[in-house]
Amino acid sequence: MKNVIFFRDADISSGESVVVYGLNMEVREGDLVYIVGKVGTGKTSIIRTIIAENRLESGSGEVCGFDLRGLRRKDTPMLRRKIGVVFQDFQLLMDRSVEANLDFVLKSTGWKDREAMDRRIAEVLEAVGMQTKAHKMPHQLSGGEQQRIAIARAILNEPELIIADEPTGNLDNETADGILQLLTQINRERGTAIVMVTHNRNIIDHYPGRVFETKNETCTEI
Repeated sequence: MKNVIFFRDADISSGESVVVYGLNMEVREGDLVYIVGKVGTGKTSIIRTIIAENRLESGSGEVCGFDLRGLRRKDTPMLRRKIGVVFQDFQLLMDRSVEANLDFVLKSTGWKDREAMDRRIAEVLEAVGMQTKAHKMPHQLSGGEQQRIAIARAILNEPELIIADEPTGNLDNETADGILQLLTQINRERGTAIVMVTHNRNIIDHYPGRVFETKNETCTEI
């Protein structure tokens, strides 16, 4: 299996300062990987480096076949097409319908065939159990439903990798469990690698995977 993420002796920065020294991480196709650690220990900075929001200044790093050290700004959208991101706060566009949210992503990633776009939107909504919600506005949906739409958005371009940053942080336990079932089902059935940032160790007990912990300016597999 090929690596979708590879870091070797990588220093991870936040702004001007290094927050994680000497990161070594390999994530392969089909892996379910957790990053855990206290607030402020570098979890989000690692995520931002993976999606090329933060530059990698030292060491080596590769994500979905793209060299992070040599990545040109104009190639960043090509990298991000291979990554689906699910945020804690959903980050849906509140001024347009569910369908229009998904349509916006397809247009911005180069889709042009209207029929193919409509078909793909229907496919992802069915995959997350939201096929009857296409014409709803985000504010008409519950938090769990909004997060399902966010997951549908994340899988639109059939990514090699899904990054989930505290995806259940704003949800009650029952709703959160449904979201975790959905993500792990995508991981299992599609072979999509998932890297999930969480502070909830119970998740790992119920949905086992590899675990990296950030502490003392390091991030190591435990």
